[in-house]
Amino acid sequence: MSSTAAAARPLVTIQTVESDMSTDSTPSAPLPDVMKSPLRPDLVTYVHSNISKNSRQPYAVSRKAGHQTSAESWGTGRAVSRIPRVPGGGTHRAGQGAFGNMCRGGRMFAPTRIWRKWHVKINVNQKRYAVVSAIAATAIPSLVLARGHKIETVPELPLVVSDSIEGVEKTKSALKVLKSIGAFEDVEKAKKSIAIRAGKGKMRNRRYISRKGPLIVYSTEGSKLVKAFRNIPGVEICHVDRLNLLKLAPGGHLGRFVIWTKGAFEKLDSIYGSFDKASEKKNKYVLPRAKMLNGDLARLINSDEIQSVVRPIKKDYVRAPMKKNPLKNLNVMLKLNPYAKTAKRMALLAEKQRAASKESKLQKKRKVLSKEELTAIKASGRSFYKTMISDSDYTEFENFTKWLGVSQ
Repeated sequence: MSSTAAAARPLVTIQTVESDMSTDSTPSAPLPDVMKSPLRPDLVTYVHSNISKNSRQPYAVSRKAGHQTSAESWGTGRAVSRIPRVPGGGTHRAGQGAFGNMCRGGRMFAPTRIWRKWHVKINVNQKRYAVVSAIAATAIPSLVLARGHKIETVPELPLVVSDSIEGVEKTKSALKVLKSIGAFEDVEKAKKSIAIRAGKGKMRNRRYISRKGPLIVYSTEGSKLVKAFRNIPGVEICHVDRLNLLKLAPGGHLGRFVIWTKGAFEKLDSIYGSFDKASEKKNKYVLPRAKMLNGDLARLINSDEIQSVVRPIKKDYVRAPMKKNPLKNLNVMLKLNPYAKTAKRMALLAEKQRAASKESKLQKKRKVLSKEELTAIKASGRSFYKTMISDSDYTEFENFTKWLGVSQ
């Protein structure tokens, strides 16, 4: 099933159920303009998060919490902190710190109050934009599949069913209808997903969680189908006049699987109007236009209409030359100073000569002496020592003679 074919076709087939009378022609309905509205997932997420805040219930801790004791500070001079302490004796509680948020049994920091700003006011036009975006997304199979719905057996999207399902009274008959239009697989998915919630919510009347199934939109007030479908897991029912973003895009995610009745589907044009004609129900409301009707930008730019009026490519432009650093670039340096090459070569040769002379000196110092040379060096050392002793005046002193090693 192609998403473009489903969203752009002018007519939508109306699926019949068993109770309908058989006719030769296949009933169809024109696609409402609201189904072609631009998709704004960012706006849907923003509006959904703010709308969902409006059903919150205020909560706060008790005003007395943490202060239900006659604690007083012991003051200074007792080598304990100045926090208020529980009076009395004979029990562990006596002398314990109280009142403070750092104390066991004390109040919390900044105790919560019920006059917090719980609700959020949302711009009416933004809310309407988010709703029409969510309605348009229900007609795109890829988005519905991406949301996790099982629509492989559904004949087409948007899925429109004849008005006879509004007369279904029993849940057994409702299941038959869902099977006949290929929507039962999504109901089974929702039923199998029922699980116990993780966390404290299971103690607060939110014990079970499950995936979302199809949303059935009807048009007649007081229809019998409400009681027939309401007990099926995952299935939700909504009147077309009261379409709600929380149901059209649960969690702020576009692409809810919606089953429309024929009457509800035909009523969409009068409720939301079109791109040119204002809505009958919403005062002066016109559907938002997409910034681009054709999303293929490359095709638009390369089209003959645009290429015929754009300026030709400039081929004879002159770019400013990039300035190069002569200290890092030798060719630029030679242009500025031709002698630089000779100077650099001479510097390299001089460096090479210095390295060679240094190496030769080191080699001379590191030269291994022969046995005869070592003997000669030792002999010269001994003779110098003897000469030094004989020439010195220290031999008359006993201590020096011992130190010099002269025999008495």
